[in-house]
Amino acid sequence: MRLVLFDIDGTLVPGSSSEARFARYLWDRGALGLRQLLAFAWFCLRYFPRYGRHVMQKNKAYLSGRSKADIAVLARDFVDERLMPALYAPAVERLRAHQAAGDRVALLSGTPQFIADALAVALGVEYSHASLCASKASRYTGAPPVRHPYGPTKIDAAQALAKETDLPLATAVAFGDSITDAYLFRVVEEAVAVQPDKRLSEEAQGAGWEVLLDRMTGTSSQDRGKT
Repeated sequence: MRLVLFDIDGTLVPGSSSEARFARYLWDRGALGLRQLLAFAWFCLRYFPRYGRHVMQKNKAYLSGRSKADIAVLARDFVDERLMPALYAPAVERLRAHQAAGDRVALLSGTPQFIADALAVALGVEYSHASLCASKASRYTGAPPVRHPYGPTKIDAAQALAKETDLPLATAVAFGDSITDAYLFRVVEEAVAVQPDKRLSEEAQGAGWEVLLDRMTGTSSQDRGKT
């Protein structure tokens, strides 16, 4: 039995990120108002000096003032209606194979925890570790996330999952799509680059990591103009 870590965006979810899709879902449902849009814009202005080009990844202010319970319900509906039909089939097949083999599968992502939790339930995955959006009492605020697994900080999240599952990270398997996943890849036993970006593809070649490409075209997401 091994710990198996699956990234979400770009790995299980091709193309646009799960969070961007969720924001669009909220808009379509009329669940985003002027308060949320202004909070989102203000976050960009206020925190750009701190986060630079990563400011959009840190910006969860579109949730400002929204009930955590309501967002959790909307996230479950979103995953069922829009995310599950859009998952990358070859990655899901590998996830199912690890489940069938008795491995402990976990979702490890920078997407909000409520999306990761809803997707984990839909996939029958027991563990998930994702971004914790700032909140006060029962509502989200416009502050930066309390936790945001990304790049090297994914190692900390993976170590927490290894402790939770009582399985060593040194024998784990990790699936990811971005060069930022290479930090995690270097500390696990087996790494799988799923439709990797150009830099991860080059890194995978040198490190001998498996590359999982589109079965129909034989191309990676970089070759197909992934956004």
